[in-house]
Amino acid sequence: MASARQVLCLCALLCVPRVRCEPIRYSVAEEGESGSVVANVAEDAGLTPAQLSARRARIASADGRQHFRLERATGRLVLAERLDREEMCGRSLTCTLAFELLLENPLQFFRVEVAVEDVNDHSPVFPEERVTLQIPERGDPGSRFPVEAAQDLDVGSNSIQAYTIAPENEYFTVSFKHPRKKFIELVLEKPLDREEQPELLFSLIATDGGSPPRSGTAQIHIIVLDVNDNAPTFSQDVYVGQVLESAPAGSVVLRVVATDPDVGLNGDISYRFSQAVSDSQLPFTIDSVSGEIRVTKPLDFETIQKYELSMLATDGGGLSGMCNAVVEVMDVNDNSPEVVVSSFSSPLFENTEPGTVVAVFAVRDRDSGVNGEISCALEDQLSFSLRSPYKNYHELVTATTLDREETAQYLVVITASDAGSPPLTTTQTFTVDISDVNDNAPVFNQTSYTMYVRENNIPGVLVGAISAVDSDAGPNAKVTYSLRPVHPTEQDPCSCISVNSENGHVFVLRPLDYEQVRQLEVLVSATDAGSPPLSTNVTVRLLVVDENDNAPLVLHPAQDSSPPSSELVPASAEVGDLVTKVVAVDADSGQNSWLSFHLLRATDPGLFAVGSQNGEVRLRRPVTERDAVKQKLEVLVRDNGRPPLSATAALNILLLNGLSQEHLPQQELAVQDEDSSLTIYLIVSLVFVSLLFLTSVAAFVACKVCKRKELKGGHVLYGTGNLQSTLAAGAAAGTLPHAYCYEINLTTGSGNSEFKFLKPILPSVPPQHSGTGRGVDDAEDFLPVHNSMGDAALDISGTPSVGHFNGLPFN
Repeated sequence: MASARQVLCLCALLCVPRVRCEPIRYSVAEEGESGSVVANVAEDAGLTPAQLSARRARIASADGRQHFRLERATGRLVLAERLDREEMCGRSLTCTLAFELLLENPLQFFRVEVAVEDVNDHSPVFPEERVTLQIPERGDPGSRFPVEAAQDLDVGSNSIQAYTIAPENEYFTVSFKHPRKKFIELVLEKPLDREEQPELLFSLIATDGGSPPRSGTAQIHIIVLDVNDNAPTFSQDVYVGQVLESAPAGSVVLRVVATDPDVGLNGDISYRFSQAVSDSQLPFTIDSVSGEIRVTKPLDFETIQKYELSMLATDGGGLSGMCNAVVEVMDVNDNSPEVVVSSFSSPLFENTEPGTVVAVFAVRDRDSGVNGEISCALEDQLSFSLRSPYKNYHELVTATTLDREETAQYLVVITASDAGSPPLTTTQTFTVDISDVNDNAPVFNQTSYTMYVRENNIPGVLVGAISAVDSDAGPNAKVTYSLRPVHPTEQDPCSCISVNSENGHVFVLRPLDYEQVRQLEVLVSATDAGSPPLSTNVTVRLLVVDENDNAPLVLHPAQDSSPPSSELVPASAEVGDLVTKVVAVDADSGQNSWLSFHLLRATDPGLFAVGSQNGEVRLRRPVTERDAVKQKLEVLVRDNGRPPLSATAALNILLLNGLSQEHLPQQELAVQDEDSSLTIYLIVSLVFVSLLFLTSVAAFVACKVCKRKELKGGHVLYGTGNLQSTLAAGAAAGTLPHAYCYEINLTTGSGNSEFKFLKPILPSVPPQHSGTGRGVDDAEDFLPVHNSMGDAALDISGTPSVGHFNGLPFN
């Protein structure tokens, strides 16, 4: 974990590439104890210990291993572990450990190289503790017999420097030319004589150059042979071969060839590897007969680039020759790039500025040459970009301003590709979460709301709900509701409406009356819990739905008039003639204001009929002498609500059998009931004057007749009672005309007078809703009436017109 944190810190501090050009070099002996001081790196870097602590100095290496430790307080570089040069660098002549000293604020790099010096901690070791050589007798002095050299893991002066024979003898000396050679030679100084000495036994000692020196010993056993005096000889001292690291098992790397001038068994040659390296450790095998070297195990260029092999060729007589072979492993592109993440920041705030560092990572490839050249690219990503501040380090930075509401999480895929053929790639995915900031106000799901409540509602009734959502997250998306004044000048919102701050439910706090308030508008604000909070307003319109809570009001005939007015119906009235009309209104609206009229009670129920839709009272049958002169009707006016409400209208109707004084209104008759003779006189005078008038103005009468024939027929009966005040009140309500005009045709015969009343001439009246009193159509309600006695016109609008009654004028 400590190593990983140091690598992370290393990569995070690579944003500002300030690197010292020349490395700081030190040397240290291997096998030093942990904590041993290497050098004062702060002094060599021109820094003080205080600067090391303030700038968070640390050590980072490419392979992640920490061989050294930096003491910030003193600036000293000390060993973090025991160093074994042979384990780290093998038999390489040089062993250098490189790392970077990193400092922050500002970012600065110091490359440090520590050379690990070899100490003489290994003794020479022969591959075989006992070596047996078969040497023919009568060998020529100077003959050389190869023996596998001892191996010393140390290098330089600590490696093998000399070979000696103990005890010394007169027959052999040691020939040693170079410590890195795989074999030495025993030089025959004096011919052997098998008969004199069939075998020799002595020690071969290898000594290194350390202080103190170390040594290794092998026992040499010489067997003296007869005759076979020619050893195999290789065609080359050193063979060189190359093989691809991807070569399959069984591939031939090279072939060695040795010859022996002897014949027979002494000339038969067999090949084998020297025992300096066990066959099980080598990825090669040699054919004992043909000398072909083949691959037996997978090769890896990144592990071992070159193999040095020693081969022996031995004849049937026991003589052998030795040669070396160097096998070079050729690199192929078999390693994908590696991505090492040093630091990664997630989540990011959505208002993070472009250029913010999100991640720092390094790339490497174990292949060499072009196979190890790496390039990095982003896949389909416009919000982020890559930059490389130092060597193989890269930074993932933001390229644009991020928006969590548009994308809450980014999957950033980085592809690292080498330049091999074919190229190998590695992908690294960074999951970058975006943290929310309060940059979005709540949004209602409607631009305005319309809700309905029935009048006379119970207090606190729920009439609907509003809803707003905030595209932010967490507390920034928590929405609360409140009422606001509709107009800025208002101090408080409507007190009859309440909104639940949590769920947006709208309540009506007190009963409403449709006839007083038909609609209300309030402003509801949705506010989030961000800092600072954002809000949005919406208009809520509350429509009051009418209930049937108002009974019909009768406008005509007036029910509070004193004395009550009466309607006049002459005996000559025909079936269907209009007697009067009940006019009523209802303060409710819609279906609740539709009125219907019904005859509830009557002196003679079969004499009159009431129009259910228009309230018109008409004759159902002709008037007879048996009918009572004074008829009382009670009309029920009922609306169409559920349940329906109603009102009644009382009507007084007088049936006229003759035009007597008691049947006429006093304000329109100048003759009293007790003066019957005067009435007869007036009638005779009226008839006479009418005849005289008709004779003199015949042309005028003809024109008048023609004009009146253009009008439609029909008899309309309205009383001549005290209607002026009632009509005026109805007119003020918009339901009745300002004046009525009647025409009366009076004829005499058999001592009875016949009256025919026409429907009144009305000014244009706007139509009302069904059942509330309708206007009268002028064009269809006039019928001229003529007789030989003349015409009389009666205007009840307040100014009586002049007419004739039985030949006598009246006003």
